[in-house]
Amino acid sequence: MSELNPYAKFLDGRPLEAILGSTPETIASLLNTIGVEKSTQAPAPGKWSAAEIVAHLADCELVFAFRLRQTLAEDAHVIQPFDQDKWAGNYAGITAAQALATFLALRNWNLDLLRKSLPAAAGRAVTHPERGAMTFQTIVETMAGHDLNHLGQLRRIAQ
Repeated sequence: MSELNPYAKFLDGRPLEAILGSTPETIASLLNTIGVEKSTQAPAPGKWSAAEIVAHLADCELVFAFRLRQTLAEDAHVIQPFDQDKWAGNYAGITAAQALATFLALRNWNLDLLRKSLPAAAGRAVTHPERGAMTFQTIVETMAGHDLNHLGQLRRIAQ
């Protein structure tokens, strides 16, 4: 079984709420540096463009929204995994600005839920079929680490 949070190595010691709350602004700043034209160019063969990375973040925010809510609503919820590469097959034609707007709306919705739910719900049990038993808090930690991973990719493109 793999580790509970494959993005834990990206966490930098800041409060999770600070990471999650600052991600949209950081994405916007990086996209501004990257520019509209370069945002659709893959940095290397087989790698996602900046626009595709932000579209992926929007998709994941949708997935995290569902996982968080199901964990609160159901006892012993089992998470449904998804194939990110198959989902990415739908990213053609989505601009970085469109993806960021979607991400921002979903992130604000999730942040509101987290403010209302934590710390009381932190220990709610949930199972990931590939990673095993985890908690609501693990999902939040995964979200933050996932953000930092992809922000690193956007920073490299911006350079």
